[in-house]
Amino acid sequence: MPIPPPRLASLASLAVLAALALGGCGSAPGERPAAAPPPERTARALEGSPPPLARLHAQSNRLLGGGPTAFKRRLVELRGYPVVVNKWASWCGPCRAEFSHFAAVALDEGREVAFIGVDALDSDRAAAEFLREHPVSYPHYKDPDQEIAKLFRGNASFPTTAFYDRRGRFVISLQRFYRSERELRADIDRYAR
Repeated sequence: MPIPPPRLASLASLAVLAALALGGCGSAPGERPAAAPPPERTARALEGSPPPLARLHAQSNRLLGGGPTAFKRRLVELRGYPVVVNKWASWCGPCRAEFSHFAAVALDEGREVAFIGVDALDSDRAAAEFLREHPVSYPHYKDPDQEIAKLFRGNASFPTTAFYDRRGRFVISLQRFYRSERELRADIDRYAR
């Protein structure tokens, strides 16, 4: 077998590294997404949320602009509450597969824990369409160049989940796929509470 020229070998290496960095995005492992709860169930579940969390819920399912500045401002507003940040993209199979877990846990925990989405390297149109099909009770920041993801060391792969404690301090960023609500709840208890 002939040895490839150095330039082709380095291109092949880059392709392999890129595939590894994306963490398997493209195929959807795990469970099928659950259907979104009816809006009245969402309203009942989040009724009585403290004002900072109620403001977050008021922007549910929206794509927000403002980049890193707006994201940092939101973290300051949420001091006093654990924060879970999920970086995703509509084209990422594992992101899509775990989305229903985030939706369910955010609904159950939304009066005590803040959830924020970060839609990275995605088109607004594709992200908005995905959110119409898979609504959640929290907003998402647009991050086309992963500038927000860099703030929580989440720009290496998809999906990534970051945890902030009640004082607003960054705790950890996990580049992993959640196969169940139980796994996500365990990490919230471990890293954010």
